[in-house]
Amino acid sequence: MKSFLTSRVTSTFLVLAGAVVLWSFVSASHVFPPFAVPSPIAVWHAFISTWTHGYLQKTMGQDIVASLARVTVGFVGAVVLGVPMGLAMAESTIVHRLIDPFLQLGRPVPPLAYIPLFVVWFGLGEFPKVLLILVGTLPVMVISTIGGVRSVPAQRYEVAKSLGARRHQLFTRVTLPSVLPEIFTGMRVGIGVAWGTLVAAELIAASVGLGWLVEQAANQLQTAIVFAAIIVIGLLGFLMELTIRTIERFAIPWRGRA
Repeated sequence: MKSFLTSRVTSTFLVLAGAVVLWSFVSASHVFPPFAVPSPIAVWHAFISTWTHGYLQKTMGQDIVASLARVTVGFVGAVVLGVPMGLAMAESTIVHRLIDPFLQLGRPVPPLAYIPLFVVWFGLGEFPKVLLILVGTLPVMVISTIGGVRSVPAQRYEVAKSLGARRHQLFTRVTLPSVLPEIFTGMRVGIGVAWGTLVAAELIAASVGLGWLVEQAANQLQTAIVFAAIIVIGLLGFLMELTIRTIERFAIPWRGRA
């Protein structure tokens, strides 16, 4: 196990190092103008500058805290609502028929389309930003939960019934353990969707946040700051996904390592 982790960390480091070298080569070759593809050193300096001195009176630390709070609340809300909703839809035909049309109609709509409505309904505070992330992530959790329930082999229920399991025991001893892998898979996909929705969420009259930083820096052609913010978003998303993966290993140790 230890050697596996070491080799995986080493391979990841080598891939990232190779990407940085290639990035440096492209930047130094001047195939693109410097403002379009800044060098890794320029991006690092932009990160240090925004961390220590800030950009438009906001430091990188403040942007990270604001975005982390919004993504965390929206994502947790999607999990708390989506998992029970998916279980109810999978177990009840009536519930499925009531919710599924709205789910299928809303799922293809990009989060940006909801911004005008959310501003009119909820104003310009934090709630519409968090709600936008929740709305973008919720379908992932619902669909993954439904898929997990429907993929449970019928033989498991038959064996449990033959051993005298009651209805609530079928849920706690068969359905829930069987669906947990799909729920965690949905969470891992959903955290990426949540961060992807962040930029749209921070278009709602935000004055701090990584999405706001990307937008403001792009408007002023501060591409190095844009690169720095994008890298930070990617690292934070990876760390949150890694946290979910770690919790998954403890919650469902019988599942294969991914």
